[in-house]
Amino acid sequence: MTLHQDIRFCTSADGVKIASTSTGTGTPVVRAGTWLSHLECDARHEEPQAYIRALSRGFSYVRYDSRGCGLSDRTVPSLTFEDGVNDLEAVIAARGLTKFALLGMSMGAATSIAYAVRHPEKVSHLVLFSGFSSSVFSTPNVSQKAIDEAELVIKSAEVGWNSPKSIFRKLFVAQLLGNATPEQQRELEERMQLSMTPEMATAYLRNNFSINVRDLCAQVKVPTLVFHCRKDEMIGFEQGRKMASLIPDARFVALEAQGHILLSTEPAMQVFEAELKAFLGNAEPAPQLRKV
Repeated sequence: MTLHQDIRFCTSADGVKIASTSTGTGTPVVRAGTWLSHLECDARHEEPQAYIRALSRGFSYVRYDSRGCGLSDRTVPSLTFEDGVNDLEAVIAARGLTKFALLGMSMGAATSIAYAVRHPEKVSHLVLFSGFSSSVFSTPNVSQKAIDEAELVIKSAEVGWNSPKSIFRKLFVAQLLGNATPEQQRELEERMQLSMTPEMATAYLRNNFSINVRDLCAQVKVPTLVFHCRKDEMIGFEQGRKMASLIPDARFVALEAQGHILLSTEPAMQVFEAELKAFLGNAEPAPQLRKV
């Protein structure tokens, strides 16, 4: 079944159109942009629906497609870390939000940290999931082997992103999802193809490998909760732990799960929901989301 969505567009600082939507009612929770984003796929795929439902129970959950992805402009003048922060600012301004919780998942964690430092008066709570503060291309004294491996991933994505039989695609899906069912794997592979082109995927990978917000972490002044799966094979557990240690007074919750994306079928999903609601101070039931 497909969830009903009210999709609107706003304009970022450089003219790029960003598609966003909101579900539920209550305290606003904004999910910072991440790649592999497609609002229409989210509405019909079971795994994204599980997150939408969880984050719409007692909250107004705002999410959007990053530039170059999904329903947002697919051809963009640039793809930088600063562009990502500007896009988040544009969505928040268009939605008229003055105070909200900010959720950053994967690469969105760094975007959220940068926004929270820039606009501490607007962010009531900061929630980071499967994030990292720096990566291969932005870490001093990193080994040549690590750099070569990152370049290989980028090249493999360029060649195998849209190929159902590519080894890259199978390994990529396995790292993202961990203990996934065939249907969960199929949905993610569909999202890979529909969310972005191979060229955009390689651009995002190179951008992600260049992120560094280590210095910004120490400047975060809002209450922060950090989640990370112990067996995350894409962004290692140590990277999440290190990010949490750099943020003043951040609380760190280790989730007993495998994969970069926490699946709704994992018992740890219940831990995530309970910890999130306790942190945000809102455990009210959500209105029933309408299906079409």
